[in-house]
Amino acid sequence: MTTSASVPAGSESPIAGDGTVTDRLVEANARYAAAFTDPGMDARPVRQVAVVACMDARLDLHAALGLNLGDCHTIRNAGGVVTDDVIRSLTISQRALGTRSVVLIHHTGCGLESLTEEFRHELEMEVGQRPSWAVESFRDVDQDVRQSMKRVRTSPFLLHTDDVRGFVFDVKTGLLREVDPA
Repeated sequence: MTTSASVPAGSESPIAGDGTVTDRLVEANARYAAAFTDPGMDARPVRQVAVVACMDARLDLHAALGLNLGDCHTIRNAGGVVTDDVIRSLTISQRALGTRSVVLIHHTGCGLESLTEEFRHELEMEVGQRPSWAVESFRDVDQDVRQSMKRVRTSPFLLHTDDVRGFVFDVKTGLLREVDPA
């Protein structure tokens, strides 16, 4: 059985061995670069789509969506929430790099379902400065997908808001479930 978090047999773990995790990643990059050939592609996504998703390590978006290198722009953050910075990235993606569709992907078992804005207060008490950003936690994943779709559709900066769809990825089955925007 394969899951979105499985590691192919024979592949080296980036955290095994001596040194830091970053050391292992840099070593893995050296091996990658040794066999690398320039794919000769443009920065414009072939499928003219931008995918906004949660940063959760269980989501292998390219595999789950049947995408190849160069097919899409991928924008990830905690929760896959449409923040001002996501709007910034989508605006650049659309206006400078030709994307026309937006796919939003949240998932089951998201860590933002168990956080609250109290997290910001705790950080302020610990470090002496209140974060300027909101946690954007939520209790209802479908409602948060709807809110994200609305933020994209109503942004004055985005040219293409007619093909905006939202989904919930089930981390146990790998299936996407579309969320009705209404």
